[in-house]
Amino acid sequence: MTFTFVSNYINHHQIPLCGALYRRLGADYTFIQTMPMEEERVAMGWGVDLNKLPYVQCLYETEYDCLKKIAESDVVLFGWTGREDIVQSRLETGKTTLRVSERLYREGQWKAVSPRGLIAKYAEHIKYRNQNVCMLCAGAYTASDFRLISAYPGKMFKWGYFTSLRIYEDKEFEVMKPQDGTLHIVWAGRFIPLKHPEYVVRLAKTLRGRGYDFRIHMLGDGELEPVVRRDVESSGLSSYIRLYGYTAPEQVRDVMERCHIHLFTSNYLEGWGAVINEGMNSGCVEVVNAQVGAAPYLIRHGVNGLVYPDDNYEKMEELVLELFADFPRYRKLGRAAYETIRDIWNAEHAAKELVRFAECLLHGNIAPAQSGPLSVAEPVRPGKMYRAMIDGVI
Repeated sequence: MTFTFVSNYINHHQIPLCGALYRRLGADYTFIQTMPMEEERVAMGWGVDLNKLPYVQCLYETEYDCLKKIAESDVVLFGWTGREDIVQSRLETGKTTLRVSERLYREGQWKAVSPRGLIAKYAEHIKYRNQNVCMLCAGAYTASDFRLISAYPGKMFKWGYFTSLRIYEDKEFEVMKPQDGTLHIVWAGRFIPLKHPEYVVRLAKTLRGRGYDFRIHMLGDGELEPVVRRDVESSGLSSYIRLYGYTAPEQVRDVMERCHIHLFTSNYLEGWGAVINEGMNSGCVEVVNAQVGAAPYLIRHGVNGLVYPDDNYEKMEELVLELFADFPRYRKLGRAAYETIRDIWNAEHAAKELVRFAECLLHGNIAPAQSGPLSVAEPVRPGKMYRAMIDGVI
């Protein structure tokens, strides 16, 4: 089976999956990059030496060869390409095709009523609803959005991002977190409004007021970093909160390994949230807004992490205070989080399931996984997702 993945560019979030697919398929696997990476992303450390990746071809350098590969491959997976004409050309052939997408209506499903938007969605998705094409939902809210426009009926499956996997021996895992009584919290991301870095400072004020022994590690930069830094200094929190600035992905993981709690405060505009994968892989107890795309797929509330509803700061603070009140009781959630990534939500497992699923699809069979990547994506409405998570039905 020849398999081609087409997307705008490859980055550190995609390399683990691409590497796993290449190990399984060898020369039958190709990643086609449709555009150079933006300088802003390169400056953020997302740049990749393409010469070290034997499976990568660049559309903007060898367009004829890339288009030929897309036309002739047994299966093609399309991410966001910036070249819908290429996608349409493949779909017109009726050949086996997969698409991967985050949610369509991050700002609200009311946008689905737009006539102009529906015309575009018809051309891109609805028109081919009865062909041999499936949607991989990179986020738990994606399926509900596509059901609104009657696209991919019975053909939507769980997917996501698969970060670099670290494996720990049992003894190593047990001792890698500090055990001196100080609880360490990590927050990692860009300092922008949708990620709410200001929540962390507000939380620190509460924890200090309660007399708890803690340290908070904030990694990243962005437009709100100077604001947060001033607030930390003016509030006398400099001994409690360390601001690292831009931090390379591998260094972020090193810090996470030494932290007990990972706080993820992004709102509904966060399509997936790959640092959740990283925090779970690092054995952190996750405290995550249920509105982000990764949360319902990765976290089982009270089993391998904790979620709070509706971007609600007070509910988030309440969960953290519960952790501080009796952390030994919740420590097992970090171990369960690690096992979730080690056993199911990782690149090797996802690649294995993707190859199996694609081979079945080539023979006209839709064969979803029982759980994890490529299992059926239930189209739960956004307003009902938190309750579904609490009830354990998603």
